[in-house]
Amino acid sequence: MPYTKKKRPYKKEYEQQKKRGEHADRMERQRARRKIDKEGVDKNKNGKADKREGKDVSHKKALSKGGKNSHGVKIESKSRNRSFKRDSKGRLVSETSKREKKKK
Repeated sequence: MPYTKKKRPYKKEYEQQKKRGEHADRMERQRARRKIDKEGVDKNKNGKADKREGKDVSHKKALSKGGKNSHGVKIESKSRNRSFKRDSKGRLVSETSKREKKKK
């Protein structure tokens, strides 16, 4: 619901995110993207590494399953990175997508 009568409580929302643990995961994702952008070639000078443009940085072990940047990251298409089975709350159920299961 949009805030029409009063200002949006950004500070409160930020504190709630930190309590839920979302903040730490977001920072971990951001560090992974920045590292790839820093190491990669950026010929068109838009701030993103050319190999990452239009793609996602995925963690080899999902952050929601206890993964970290040290476990490894890779560059994948958006559709491949977001195609994992999820439960009713949106949490990751399986780290193996339907596409990967068909290959086996």
